[in-house]
Amino acid sequence: MRYPRDLHGYGPNPRAVWPDGARIAVQFVINYEEGGENCVLHGDAASEAFLSEIVGAQAWPGQRHWNMESIYEYGARAGFWRLHRLFTDRDVPATVYGVATALKRSPAQVAAMQEAGWEIASHGLKWIEHKDFSIERERAEIAEAIRLHTVVTGERPRGWYTGRCSENTLDLVTDAGGFDYVSDSYADDLPYWHEHDGKHQLIIPYTLDANDMRFATAQGFNSGEQFFSYLKDSFDVLYAEGAAGSPKMMSIGLHCRLAGRPGRIAALARFLDYVKGYEKVWLARRIDIARHWARTYPFETDNGRPSRLSEEAFVARFGGVFEHSKWIAKRAFAGELSPANDTAIGLHAALVHAFRSATDEERLAVLNAHPDLAGKLAQAKRLTESSTNEQASAGLDALTDGERERFTTLNSAYVEKFGFPFIMAVKGRRKDEILAAFENRIGNDRETEFDTACRQVERIALLRLQDMLPN
Repeated sequence: MRYPRDLHGYGPNPRAVWPDGARIAVQFVINYEEGGENCVLHGDAASEAFLSEIVGAQAWPGQRHWNMESIYEYGARAGFWRLHRLFTDRDVPATVYGVATALKRSPAQVAAMQEAGWEIASHGLKWIEHKDFSIERERAEIAEAIRLHTVVTGERPRGWYTGRCSENTLDLVTDAGGFDYVSDSYADDLPYWHEHDGKHQLIIPYTLDANDMRFATAQGFNSGEQFFSYLKDSFDVLYAEGAAGSPKMMSIGLHCRLAGRPGRIAALARFLDYVKGYEKVWLARRIDIARHWARTYPFETDNGRPSRLSEEAFVARFGGVFEHSKWIAKRAFAGELSPANDTAIGLHAALVHAFRSATDEERLAVLNAHPDLAGKLAQAKRLTESSTNEQASAGLDALTDGERERFTTLNSAYVEKFGFPFIMAVKGRRKDEILAAFENRIGNDRETEFDTACRQVERIALLRLQDMLPN
């Protein structure tokens, strides 16, 4: 089984480089949806019920909702221009998520976006829910959105964000091709690559938290001060992380009918001024971030990742991680592997799961597959390459006669007492440390020592994987 979701991402210490050493990339999105929302005038079955001042609104089947329509109209008639003045006066770039049918109904606003140098990305054909669309219907709507967007703006969109998407949206847009980025994801603070059916697509994650939509939700902002405070705290944390060597991206989502209200835009103005008061801040459009990322971190095919290998290749590569016990790798392969298992820690977890789930007899066989430390197999040079290197790293290939005699005596007594050889992850350890552990552990009862030996086997496996894979 291959679990498709990537819950690992960039791991604990992501590293990214922005232009001119910026500590953070800050990006503002202005969603232009007015005129593209659900409305019977647009051929929809019911009125709009999402993201307005009417919290908890319900769709009206077969009817126009005059109040809802006028709220959306406010965004086009007044809110847009207020946001336009704010951003152009402060010379802050922006990306517009433009619903194609909404853009078609707002020629003056489109001209203003273009004159300001804003990027106009596609926000789909209509601002409606897509979760129940068939693949064929959604594919057709994506194609029509691209066509209409190109006709209205004079340029094909290079970015895409559906928002109210289906489980198929990302793959369908990837199939459509021609996009520098897609933003139907909230999975990270950095861009990442998505793969589908032999194609790859850059993802620039969006945000639902640093977003004025929370003015229109039950659990959200009720004043501009709350909005400013949340944006400021988000910026401060991400800026500090960037200063510490791990730059990120901060997206801020805006809607003309929400942030464009007088009582909210003042908070947004304060935040823009706050951000512009810092050095090493990259204010960018999403297309700028996408192009920088594609140049700096181009997609790389990596079919050598554990979760992508065939069973034969997987077992050939990792079958020896647990000494002479290929069945552990086979069981791990047959289990649930995902991108989270493509690191040393991740694959170790999968292999250990198979080992710990085995019977006591099977685990005993793994213990007995390990050689004695400084024993007869070592002297006969019949150890596996891994065991040879591990024992050599601890100096066990260069014992004095007295040390060898001591190891021989302890090995014999240990095996006689427990029924399996003494096992210890010796890589990087000194001979005196190993002997001290040997003499201490031989006093354990069998249950304690069996558990201890199993943990040492797991430790050896981790050290071997760390030599083979990134952490």
